[in-house]
Amino acid sequence: MKRIVSTDAAPAAVGAYSQATETDDLVFTAGQIPMTPDGDLLDEADIDVQTQQSLENVAAILEEAGASMADVLKVTVYLDDIDDFDAMNDTYEEFFDDEPPARSAVGVDALPKGVGVEIEAVATK
Repeated sequence: MKRIVSTDAAPAAVGAYSQATETDDLVFTAGQIPMTPDGDLLDEADIDVQTQQSLENVAAILEEAGASMADVLKVTVYLDDIDDFDAMNDTYEEFFDDEPPARSAVGVDALPKGVGVEIEAVATK
């Protein structure tokens, strides 16, 4: 059965989506952009700062669902400039241990609110 996950420790959903949905053993986060839980958009920040905030949002949502970054099975990273890959990756590595999840990184033309990165994850519980 599908359940909705919502936490004040990450930015509120601003459209027809949930921060995450979960089943008994899986959590699917919505794409998280570099926005603080208070709604401050970090669109002008360097990509490492944007990546950090996006992943902090993912972590907060997973925690609300009873999971953690160690439980992440798959991550998709969307970059509006694929040349930011190395800087994103340096920050990304800080969130995962010696057994990182599967990951796709995709260069896209544009992201919501003009940000440089959006990150979504699938985790087990």
